[in-house]
Amino acid sequence: MVTELTGNGFEEFIKEGVVLVDFWAPWCMPCLMMGEIVDEIGEKFEGKAKVGKVNIDNNQEIARKFGVSSIPNFVFFKDGEVVEQFVGGMSLEDLSENLEKYV
Repeated sequence: MVTELTGNGFEEFIKEGVVLVDFWAPWCMPCLMMGEIVDEIGEKFEGKAKVGKVNIDNNQEIARKFGVSSIPNFVFFKDGEVVEQFVGGMSLEDLSENLEKYV
């Protein structure tokens, strides 16, 4: 399951466990192509990691806080701390492999 995140619940969402956050925008074609992969990751890692999405158009403050200037941008958190960050599209296998390191 993928959770749409906004400023209100963001900190609470990333606070515990392993979390993948996809920073995206509706006008970004690579972001839209990655959307399906992110949904699959949400299903594949259900119970092991949380997956969230942040629309940077609506949540510029969160994007700024994590230095997101290019999208799609994937930030991995463990117990509220950033452990890794990737920019650009990638395959389901690559994204899974990167997330697997932290679960």
